[in-house]
Amino acid sequence: MSEGRVSYRARSRARRCLLQALYQWQLTGGEVRDVINQFLEGSEIRGADRDYFTTLMLAIGESVDELDRELEPLMDRSPERLDPVEHAALWIGAHELLHHPEVPLRVVINEAVELAKTFGGEQGHGFVNAVLDRLGARVRQLEAGVR
Repeated sequence: MSEGRVSYRARSRARRCLLQALYQWQLTGGEVRDVINQFLEGSEIRGADRDYFTTLMLAIGESVDELDRELEPLMDRSPERLDPVEHAALWIGAHELLHHPEVPLRVVINEAVELAKTFGGEQGHGFVNAVLDRLGARVRQLEAGVR
């Protein structure tokens, strides 16, 4: 791995920690920085891209209302009615689709779907996939092959 490049696995682990941190933050409230610090001190973060985790947690924490506004027209329910795991996976995917064009569309969607499969309810991953597919087609038309 060259200097400045982060492995796919480290980014994937960062997203996994991010989902867990966002879940915790939704349930307990409190300061985003406190949740970040707790995760950075814990063993879950081992092998993860710590900078990516911190950057995304701060950015998502500051923009959940914006992200929900982007997602709401693409869903059959309001953001308030979402399962916390699905909500966190959608926030991660939406944030990356909107603000990280260097991450390929398929990677963003696949990672969010895998998180929903691992941590969410039985059909949650299908919902996450459908919503992020719609968002990806809207915000990354060339990459999604939309004409």
